[in-house]
Amino acid sequence: MIFTPEPAAASATDTARPPRHYLPEDFQVTDWATLQPFFEELRDRRLHGADELERWVLDRSELESVLSEDLAWRYIHMTCDTQDPQRAEAFQYFVNEIEPQVAPYDHALNEKMLASPYLGGLDENRFRVFLRSLRRASEIYRAENIPLKTEVSTKQQQYAAIAGAMMVTLDGEELTLPQAADLLKSPDRAVREKAFRAVQERRMQDAEPLDQLFTELVQLRHQMALNAGFSNFRDYMFASLGRFDYTPQDCFDFHAAIRETVVPLIDDIDLERRQDLGLPALRPWDLDVDPTGLAPLEPFGTGEELLEKTITVFQRLDSYLGDCLSTMRQMGHLDLESRKGKAPGGYNYPLDETGVPFIFMNATSSLRDVVTMVHEGGHAVHSFLTRRLPLGADKHPPSEVAELASMSMELMSMDHWDVYFPDADDLRRAKKTHLESVLETFPWVATIDKFQHWIYEHPQHTEAERQQAWVRVFDEFNQRTVDWQGLEHYKPYLWQKQLHIYEVPFYYIEYAMAQLGAIAVWRNYRQNPAEGLAAYKRALALGYTAPIGEIYAAAGIRFDFSTSYLRSLADFVRGEMEAL
Repeated sequence: MIFTPEPAAASATDTARPPRHYLPEDFQVTDWATLQPFFEELRDRRLHGADELERWVLDRSELESVLSEDLAWRYIHMTCDTQDPQRAEAFQYFVNEIEPQVAPYDHALNEKMLASPYLGGLDENRFRVFLRSLRRASEIYRAENIPLKTEVSTKQQQYAAIAGAMMVTLDGEELTLPQAADLLKSPDRAVREKAFRAVQERRMQDAEPLDQLFTELVQLRHQMALNAGFSNFRDYMFASLGRFDYTPQDCFDFHAAIRETVVPLIDDIDLERRQDLGLPALRPWDLDVDPTGLAPLEPFGTGEELLEKTITVFQRLDSYLGDCLSTMRQMGHLDLESRKGKAPGGYNYPLDETGVPFIFMNATSSLRDVVTMVHEGGHAVHSFLTRRLPLGADKHPPSEVAELASMSMELMSMDHWDVYFPDADDLRRAKKTHLESVLETFPWVATIDKFQHWIYEHPQHTEAERQQAWVRVFDEFNQRTVDWQGLEHYKPYLWQKQLHIYEVPFYYIEYAMAQLGAIAVWRNYRQNPAEGLAAYKRALALGYTAPIGEIYAAAGIRFDFSTSYLRSLADFVRGEMEAL
């Protein structure tokens, strides 16, 4: 057989790009004219057996990996500076001029493989997940959706540009919104309120254009779903995302389980917070400050210091993990600090051909930044563990698995957070704060997910109806003991800060599913650190060569989001918090 995966662990410090076997070594993506001959060759190649079909699959994967990495760099460069028109133009050129040309060939190649008389000669176990995804992609492909996808991508870029340009001025200093959000941790309540109002007022300046932009996105997405034979975009996205392992009803049941088991815990935490702060009522600007009145934690000063400390933490966990980040630093695959013109958020972008990903984030100097760094570092480790799998598709597991990698790393790394917080009291405070945020993940994810279900089940809704639906769902899961009097006009627009709704629709419930899995991984790690970490690495190294349930089983956990399982793991977290 052709497939002989190289052990991933051997390549963490290897910066060399693997040799190409199909494309010329010096080939670079410039325009469609240079790419088209390769797609035509793959389309027209005559195959004479299963071995030749496997070779064809590998050649196609190599071409796709080169394309994927080229698009990745265009996206990375654009998000690092959203105000540079050349970077935006380079990204948009790919979206407008290359992707639409690739799409019909991609479909033709899928059809060629699925129709091959030699398909039965392939290793059924090895190809089962790949072929399952291929069949689903073939089923939902429609040529008329190609220009719609291009238009959607252009509008998603508009969101990044609008959000990236948002700044506020506080006490004469111009701040990005992540920098201003750090002031919500100030012990001075007046400072917190001023920062909260400034951020909300700045967001309100763009509320109307962002509402209109989203309305346009909803209509485009709904049309794509209709074109593909679905009654709504939600069902289309479940197919597009390859959700073979659960249904929309499972999501609704998960929402209900979160409301029953986790939301009351958050209410209790907020009650304790109000009592500790000595306040008659909690306001939205009281939720991030330390309840004992201590100043915000400052775990690092610069992005370089954050990186250096995180490498130390990873090295302590496992030398391979530390080597992954060291290799990324050596190759310049990180952009960590917040600055004007930079897109919001954070991500780990896999680079399919090189195998060494890129981490992007907006660090200021907060605990949240530490969590983001180890989170994206977990994604990066996942990229390294899968970088030598033969197929590009094998390197892209679904988000339920990808987020398990990142969220588990957040929790396992806590044993070594003294690197960031050498003071024992600060360390205890950091851990407790993070574990609170782990529990808070569930209600917020349920909010975003349930809201998106409503949006696309009611595609003709008005903006007023959308705002009402958001407030209704928000109030069901969040801040039920918080006083929003006089701030009600802000609440209908809070969803606009969640970039996933604009840029990656329906990619959110996975965070809660993976958070549940991560708690289970952490519980195993607490019981047996060596075996817990080894099982974590074994599971991630599978990439997407097995279904979700089997990957979770390899990690020693269950893919289960029942009420009883959620309650047992939430109780475990609560117990760990009390032990602090």
